Amino acid sequence: MSGPNTDYDPVEVTPLKPEEVDSARDAALAAIAGATTLEELKQVRSEHAGDRSPLALANREIGALPPQARKEAGQRVGQARGAVNQALSTRQAELEAEHEARILVEEAVDVTLPTDRIPAGARHPLTTGAELIADIFVAMGWEVAEGPVIESEWLNFDALNLGPDHPARTMQDTFWTEPADAHVVLRTHTSPVQARTMLTRTPPIYVVCPGRVFRTDEYDATHSPMFHQVEGLAIDEGISMAHLKGTLDHFAAQMFGDGITTRFRPSYFPFTEPSAEVDLVCFVCRGVDPESCRTCRGEGWIEWGGCGIVNPRVLRACGVDSERYSGFAFGMGIDRTLMFRHGLEDLRTLFEGDVRFTTAFGSEL
Repeated sequence: MSGPNTDYDPVEVTPLKPEEVDSARDAALAAIAGATTLEELKQVRSEHAGDRSPLALANREIGALPPQARKEAGQRVGQARGAVNQALSTRQAELEAEHEARILVEEAVDVTLPTDRIPAGARHPLTTGAELIADIFVAMGWEVAEGPVIESEWLNFDALNLGPDHPARTMQDTFWTEPADAHVVLRTHTSPVQARTMLTRTPPIYVVCPGRVFRTDEYDATHSPMFHQVEGLAIDEGISMAHLKGTLDHFAAQMFGDGITTRFRPSYFPFTEPSAEVDLVCFVCRGVDPESCRTCRGEGWIEWGGCGIVNPRVLRACGVDSERYSGFAFGMGIDRTLMFRHGLEDLRTLFEGDVRFTTAFGSEL
């Protein structure tokens, strides 16, 4: 009976030769030691410890050896791979520590220095726009008058010759406060400021009245239940439509550039007689080529506001001698004026509070 056959021919597999395994291990250790960043170490890990690395390929060849030779080859390759993995872990920890120490130095913040991380703010264009309009009239010798946004019914309607049956007094146009018998409203225009001025001052009077007003409009691209108006009032001896026309032409030129004039179209307002709608000559085509102008849509003119000679009934209601004095008044939307001036297409951009919109205007217009 024969014994076990210990005389075998160990298959020579090149990747498993001791010198090949040692060479692959030494190359891996050298590459690991030479990695100076975590990104470089990641690349070394892939090349020397990944599935296609020399030691990984050598490990696959162990199965080709006779059973008696596998143990020795497996120990040799395993020790080499273990040394490489240990070196990778050690170098990983060293590079992470270096990276954190470098960040602490490079990204250090001196909290004792004046901060500049708060972005510079910007004033809202409605604020600066109202101030610009006020400045134009102050430069002409006018004054700025202000009043409350919650106003009495008499000042908002009756003093301005809007009778009890006028449609503007209905719930469809006006915000009424409770209780109803208090006769208090959110002002629908800044005209009550003019009435207050006439009641408390003696002519001559030249005032401009910017401010918020409220009407029950839908909120869309061209309407808002809260918007801004500017109204002007001049009361003096001998005031005529010619004075009104010259004032509005100057106002238009200051807002939209030299050469911009106005025209009047007959209209009706209870508080002025005669009354007119004010149009601007188109500030884009300037009336030269209106057919191809998208702004005025072939008209050559753009509607801007309303105006007229103050109705004598309003003067008398506010205590002004209508036999001695006359005056003119006008009003237009500040929001609409800014939309014209800056090419805005949606009124809602003025009210949504987006800082990107406000910042674009900077500190001044």
